[in-house]
Order: sequence, then C-alpha cells, then structure tokens
Amino acid sequence: MSLSFQHLTSTKQLSREDTDAILKISGEMEDVLEKGGSDLLADKVLAALFYEPSTRTRLSFETAMHRLGGKVVTAVGMQFSSLYKGETIEDTMNVVGRYADIIVMRHPEQGSADTAASVSPVPFINGGDGPGQHPTQALLDLYTIQKERKKIDDIHITMVGDLKFGRTVHSLSFLLGLYNNLRFTLVSPKELTMPEKVTSFFKEKGIEFTETQDLEQGLDADVIYMTRVQEERFEDKSEFERLKLKYVLEAKHVKGKDITVMHPLPRIGEISEDVDPLPNAAYFRQARNGVPLRMALLAMLLGKA
Repeated sequence: MSLSFQHLTSTKQLSREDTDAILKISGEMEDVLEKGGSDLLADKVLAALFYEPSTRTRLSFETAMHRLGGKVVTAVGMQFSSLYKGETIEDTMNVVGRYADIIVMRHPEQGSADTAASVSPVPFINGGDGPGQHPTQALLDLYTIQKERKKIDDIHITMVGDLKFGRTVHSLSFLLGLYNNLRFTLVSPKELTMPEKVTSFFKEKGIEFTETQDLEQGLDADVIYMTRVQEERFEDKSEFERLKLKYVLEAKHVKGKDITVMHPLPRIGEISEDVDPLPNAAYFRQARNGVPLRMALLAMLLGKA
C-alpha cells in the first residue's frame, strides 16, 4: 500500500484512504511483533533527531525500526547538535538526509517540521513541532480508539485539560474530521480553551462541539482524552502552578461506565493512580500502540509495506 505523501508533517494532509491504509498495516504489524519482528527494513537507517524532550515518541520510533530489522542513528538535545552552533534546519536536513533513509524530528518551534520537510531528500516525519502538530501521536490515538471502541465513526469524545497548547488534541481533532457523526465535549479552564483554528474547523465540517469548564459534563462520552498542562509552554510559572491540576480524573468518575480513558502521557497527576487497574484505562495500551503504528508508517514511507 502506498500513501499520498512522502513527508508527514500534519494530520491535515491525511485523507481517509491514507488513515484506512495506515490502520490496516498497523494491524498487520501487530502480527509481526507477535512473531518477534522481521527484517523488512534490514537495509535502512532511521535518523531520530529529538531537540525537545521525549520518551515515548523517541523510544517507540527506535523500537519500531529495530523490530523491522533497521538501524537507528540519534541526535538528542539542542545543545548537542549543530543547531546549537547556529546551523539552519535546512542545512541539517540536507546533511542528515545523506546519512539516513528516513528522518523523524522533534523540535520546539512550531512550523519547524514544514521547514525541514521542504528540503529533506528522504522521507520526513514530524515527531512534534512545539505547540503545532504531532501527527503520529494522533494516528496512534486513532488506532487506539478503533481497537478499544471497535469503530471510529459515531463516537462522542471528551477532551480535557490544556486544549490551547496541546498539539496532541489539535492533531487528533483534525484527524477525526475525516470520520462521520463525531461529537466533542471540550473541558478546560478559560485560559486554556481550544484555539480558534480547531473550533473553526469543527464549524466548517459541521461537527457538534460543546465547551465547558465542568469535567462532570464530559463523563457521558465514549472516550475521555485527558491531557497534562504543559509547564514548558508557560512563561509565568505561577500561572502553570495555578492551572496544572485543575482537573483530576479519579476512579469514581469512570468506574462501571462504558468510557475509554486515554492520555498521551506523561501525566503529572491529572489521572489518579486508582484509575490504572480499571479495564477502561487504556493509556498504557495506547502508548504500546505507538510501536506497530510507527512500524507501519516507516515501512509505508520507505515503500516496503
């Protein structure tokens, strides 16, 4: 199966045909994992450039490449890269693209992924560009919803927390716009409401959404997607401290309900640990889903799926 693009920088570039294909191949990669991996990408090298902190995204991409028999070269931390010396993103891509067959990059500046992709001589994947986009997280979220709910169309999803700066909720919102009969409840403090770029998209697509500051109003959904308030997006740290635990999901909120609890992680207290043993706590399964999803993307972008 082929994709309609060479570089993945945003969920807005994906078609329903793309997502259907990616989810299908992700399911097949589950079988590859069950068998202990393969040598599908044995002759390929992934360059993992992570200029902003990452655990799950970086390690799942590297694990995905290793599970397919490929190799990984890594640059971690802005201070240890040529960008720290003043090199442009364009020059970095032109160099690294001559070392590796595919590149994934996380960078703190919004728009950096588009800049990188515009000159990359090999397939490029955005691993997160500041408060901008995180397309592979959105795809693994979509895959998780499909696995947990057995469908994606006709669902009600509640998004909670930092909806202003949360690139995961932005990316997932745009991606879910490809599906039918979606309904959103957006729960956040007034300082962190969903930005106009997303709410105007909902209006354009005719997607029903409700904005509220009350967590209780979002507990009748099929999926509740919790997010952390991101300290790194605040210049005023006292404002972060004031808002960071505005919403805490506890077992009493979801126990016995048919609601799937998701979180892109890391959490900083917004989901109580008493939720962890519940069968509807899907966030650790969600994190695990990043491996087959990213295996699928690597194989497809390299023409090996």
